[in-house]
Amino acid sequence: MAMENFMPGADAVAAIKKDIETYEATRASVARGVKWRVPLFVGLVVVFVALIAWLFNKVADPNEQWFSTPHVFLYVIGFVVAIVLYFRAIRPAARLRQSFRQTLMPIIFGFIGDMRYQHDVTPHSFDRLPRETVGGFTMSRFDDIISGRYDGFAFELYEADLWDGGATKNKATTFKGVVVAFEAIEPFPGILVAARRASGVIGFFRGMFAAKMQELPSGVPELDAAYEFRTDNVEAARPLVTGRLAQALKWLGETWPDEPARVALNGGDGFLLLPQPKNFFELPDISVPLDYQTHVAPMISDMGAMLATAALVRKIGARDGAI
Repeated sequence: MAMENFMPGADAVAAIKKDIETYEATRASVARGVKWRVPLFVGLVVVFVALIAWLFNKVADPNEQWFSTPHVFLYVIGFVVAIVLYFRAIRPAARLRQSFRQTLMPIIFGFIGDMRYQHDVTPHSFDRLPRETVGGFTMSRFDDIISGRYDGFAFELYEADLWDGGATKNKATTFKGVVVAFEAIEPFPGILVAARRASGVIGFFRGMFAAKMQELPSGVPELDAAYEFRTDNVEAARPLVTGRLAQALKWLGETWPDEPARVALNGGDGFLLLPQPKNFFELPDISVPLDYQTHVAPMISDMGAMLATAALVRKIGARDGAI
């Protein structure tokens, strides 16, 4: 997992910095445009609303001036229009950042073979992710999606936000972080899931999904307290749960200490779920100059570390001679 294995060489860094220079010239121009577009668009709405409200005062009851029913409707409509125009004013900035990501990603992740970048679509592997890993959810959103080959295996890495849309005040997040779907060394004959123990609503929905799955203990007290190990093939899963899977989760607990990482095997597919609220591939605000060392190099480091971790987790289900 040495960093030099996936950090770009001097030629790649020079190409990245050249693209950053091109982006910076456009970014500065767009940033200047946003500075005047936002106050102009929103300011015109405020002036228009104030003018119409003043005209309403001409026919309103003296005790209801500025606060009559027509005034209230006017203020609500004006507020909605101001929000719409605000997002329209900053749209060039959002488009620029996204178009630059689409240009930059294949360059900075040059260590990935057959690299493909997508945004805001459902990943191909998501339907094969065992739902017992994340429990019940009604809403989902996917940000950056990167697929390709690393260390001889195919993968799909994506940022996912899964939650229960039925919650009214506080949305019940079942998972937020990075999912790495990878090609297994050897297919597992069934489904095996290592997910964090849950309670309340999340635990109830997970129980519904896992009704036909049997829970196994790993024999490691700290892991059994933090994880639920469930499978539909006990015979094949038991040596993994008490062996390599337990070892991998103990190691992941040291490298990913905030919230337990999750692992799932489903036939020829493996999944590593890394809970994390951080947006790994987010560019800075349009008003902030882009810097290679500050903004780009950490992306490369994070990506390489997550793929190297997936490469290690991938060995869980393999026979000794296949590693």
